[in-house]
Amino acid sequence: MTCTRLALLLCALLLPVAHAAPQPSPPVAAAATPVQRPLLWKVSDADNAVYLLGSFHLLKADDYPLPAEIDRAFDDSQQVLFEVDPAAMTAPETMTKMQHYMGYDNGKSLSQVLPKPTLEKLNTLLAAGGGSVQAVEQQEPWAVNLALVLSVSQALGFRPELGMDRQLMERTAKAGKPAAGLETIDAQLQAMDSIPYAEQSQGIGEFLADPQKAIHQLNDMHAWWRAGDVEKLDSGMRADMASKTPESYRLLDVQRNLNWLPKIQSRLDGVKSGNTLVVVGALHLLGNDGLLELLRGKGYKVERVCDRCTL
Repeated sequence: MTCTRLALLLCALLLPVAHAAPQPSPPVAAAATPVQRPLLWKVSDADNAVYLLGSFHLLKADDYPLPAEIDRAFDDSQQVLFEVDPAAMTAPETMTKMQHYMGYDNGKSLSQVLPKPTLEKLNTLLAAGGGSVQAVEQQEPWAVNLALVLSVSQALGFRPELGMDRQLMERTAKAGKPAAGLETIDAQLQAMDSIPYAEQSQGIGEFLADPQKAIHQLNDMHAWWRAGDVEKLDSGMRADMASKTPESYRLLDVQRNLNWLPKIQSRLDGVKSGNTLVVVGALHLLGNDGLLELLRGKGYKVERVCDRCTL
């Protein structure tokens, strides 16, 4: 599991399964070291603006409180857009849809699509915890990989209920601000489900080859995000993903950005007053395929909002 695979699951995709738990407010300890440089930009035309905020979908308690720049952008926005409508994330049918997309609709099984060495290593790992491949035989590789990523991340103290998206969804509801999604649950899950089995299987193989490497890379990614280090995030995540899993990158990042672009533009072109905060995985903002460059190419003014950055 390289940063490619971790980026897929933690920075590019807001996974419905990560929103099944209740939403506790993040504790704020006196000794907490908050995020220093948010991945926040203001995109504007002549009469209003859209704030683009790069999220990390699983966070720790000491990632809070959020930087003041995010508070200001939230207060200055009359509406908030997330990858998926918050109401859909907790709808009863969401987990049913998730289970459907996790499975096969072509008669195949995990043992048929995973390379034999990977399958054997996976069985050894699962057996050590009292499980077996048979228990996940009807799950696609991406679903098994998701379980591995969540297991590792939660062991390190990351929690889906503390993810920036989840906390801002809660805050939006409490503030009574309108919230909506850039895509449906089905569209998001279809993107993941469309990834070729070879690329899906690659993530499991990389994790099983060196689990400790996955831990180090997850910590690195988190540190880059906290520091607002665009260059390291871009080279260590986006470019790595585009090179090693090009179809995953196209489906999960490029195509979804293009699908979202008209909806974000409508908040600028179709609304003559009132600003919008848009919260998406950090990967969606980076590189030439990212939302920032796509909007800059449309002629909008794009400027970073970061009190501690050297701009």
